[in-house]
Parts: sequence; structure tokens; C-alpha cells
Amino acid sequence: MISYKFRLYPNKEQIERLNKQLDSHRWLYNQALEQRKTAYEQKSESINYRMQAAWLTQQRKASNQRVKAVNVSTCQRTLKRMDKAFAAFFRRVKAGETPGYPRFKGYNRFNSLEYTYSDGIKIKDGSLYVQHVGNVRIRQHRPIEGKIKTAIIKRKADKWFVCFSVEPGPQPQPGRSFKALKLLRTEESVGLDMGLFHLVITSDGEFFDAPKYLRKSLRRLRIIQRCIARRKEGSNRRHKAVNKLQRLHDYVANQRRDTAHKISRKLVDRYDLIAVENLNVSGMVKNHRLAKSISDAAWSTFQDILISKAENAGKMVVKVDPKYTSQECSGCGKIVKKDLSVRVHECPDCGLMLDRDVNAAKNILARGRRVQEST
Repeated sequence: MISYKFRLYPNKEQIERLNKQLDSHRWLYNQALEQRKTAYEQKSESINYRMQAAWLTQQRKASNQRVKAVNVSTCQRTLKRMDKAFAAFFRRVKAGETPGYPRFKGYNRFNSLEYTYSDGIKIKDGSLYVQHVGNVRIRQHRPIEGKIKTAIIKRKADKWFVCFSVEPGPQPQPGRSFKALKLLRTEESVGLDMGLFHLVITSDGEFFDAPKYLRKSLRRLRIIQRCIARRKEGSNRRHKAVNKLQRLHDYVANQRRDTAHKISRKLVDRYDLIAVENLNVSGMVKNHRLAKSISDAAWSTFQDILISKAENAGKMVVKVDPKYTSQECSGCGKIVKKDLSVRVHECPDCGLMLDRDVNAAKNILARGRRVQEST
């Protein structure tokens, strides 16, 4: 499945209708959660999706305006959303993890509506038709190629977006806005080492800097957060300040994604085999000295985008064990231990001397080739 995200520009009346739709679905979600919670606490009974779907049908027949004035398929998907939350809760309990019981949704915690395409939502005459809302102006900056399966309308920092999940066709179509499924083969391979000062270091000795967008925005973030703390909770001025903070965080995230897209496109166009480290980022951010820098580098986001582009281009990305890639000599294989502060690799056996990260990238490439040969 391929996802397409477009900006929506609803007018004032349409924004009110969309907010009313979200409020109705939030009520439905909370009602479904209350039913499950009460049934288990009072009767030790479990309620499943089918039982709640039958209750929804009864509510619509009884002309409950909360659910009568919204699309029925979106209501069903909201109930499935609740069902998935409980399924994830029980999975975590079974695995012995911290479960995290599904929580009731406040105004700021329910911001999306999911539709089955052509059932209450459809692109029509350059606009997005939404049932009970009308024709909403959409900025469709690229053509959609394939069959649209679902559509999700999202509210984010008082901005509105629509995300389409599309099942791509077997062949690229004319006018495609990104690379064709099969690019020209280059027969080139590369290993990538992820870093904090340099975001990506290749085995060919190429360095891509880490822009550190979050650190550059810390002063503005502190000012806005201080402003939020000084304003009365629930007030309109505090709501505006929160939206301003959300927009800034969204801007920083977009900057990171833009950089990741540009770097990954260059690499996918240039190489047929790309080897990367299989990093445990969730474990690495537990180091409080490096957590902010690791999060700002967004290694996982970069690798996800790289893999997606490689799959669309018919290229291969392999993940390898990162253990000792910085310590092992890429020339002779000897383990040369060094602290993180030592940035140059010097092998006492073969005399190889090069940048520590380039040495690691060469080891990653060698391991990636072994993985490719074994598959």
C-alpha cells in the first residue's frame, strides 16, 4: 500500500462541521470504552466488536443524533479502532510488558476520521467531497496512481489533511511523479553508517551532515512552552499557544523528513544494494546524554523512507548486525578497540588509516554483501 497526503482548506462552516463529526466519533469511542470497562468490572464479561456494532445499529434506528448524522462506515471503523486498542492491550499483558489500559479521549486526543473510499468521501471535480460536510478544497500536488482503498481526514494544529491508502497497479502509469518501478541498474553497492555529527556516512567516503533542526528551534520552543505554562488552562489564549507549539514541532518534523527524502533519493538512484545497520533506537535513546541528539537525527525515519524508495525502485536494502562495526578493521578484520572520542581508525596490523565512520560503513557493506549472497 502507498500513502498519499494532501492539505485540505475547508472554510469556516466546513471546519465547524468537521469538528462536529470528530466530536460525535469521540463520543462513540468513549461510549464503547465505557461499555467494555463497565461490563468487565461489574459482570466480568467481555464485549467484542460485533456486539458493539449491533448496539450502533440500534442507536441509529433510535435516531440518536450523535451517530445518526455521521457516516455509518466511519462509525464502524471507530469501533474497530477501539477493538484494536484492546487487542494491543491484551497483547502487551500477555507479553509481560507494561500494558497501558485504553484511555478515554479528550478533545485534543481524537483528531482523525477514517472512511472507506467512495462511501461518504470522494475526489470530485478537483475537490474532496465529504458526506455531511460538502466539497472541501484540496491541494492535490501529485496524481494518485492506483486504487484508493481508504481515506483518513486528520486535524493537526488547526490544519486539515487527508491521507489516502492506495493499492498500486502492477505497472507505472504515464505522468508518474516519482521514479518508475525499475530504474536502470548501476551494479553499485554501498554501506551506510548512521551518526550524530554526520547523519549518513557512506563506504565511498561521502558525508551527509545532520542538520539538527530540533536544537536550532529550542529557543523558540522554550518561549512558547513558557507562554503555555503562564496561561489559564482551558482558555482560548492557551489553546492558541498550544497550536503554535504544535505547528513548530510539525515544522521541525517536516524538515527532518525533507532531508531524509533528499538523501535517500540520491542513494537509491546511485546504488543497487544498500546495507544499513539494524539499530535498536528505542534502546539507544535510554542514554539520556544522547537521547535528544538521536531523536533529532531521526535514524528510524530515514531508514523507513530509504527502504520505501528502494522497494519502489526495485533496489535492495539489507539490515546487518551493527556489533563491532566501528571496532573491526575493514582491511584485515582485526578488532581495534577505541573510545567514541577517537574519530580515526588506525590498524596496527595492516596499517590502514581512515575515518572511523567510513571504516564502519565499509564493514557494514561487507556484511550486507554476505547477507545478499546467503539469500
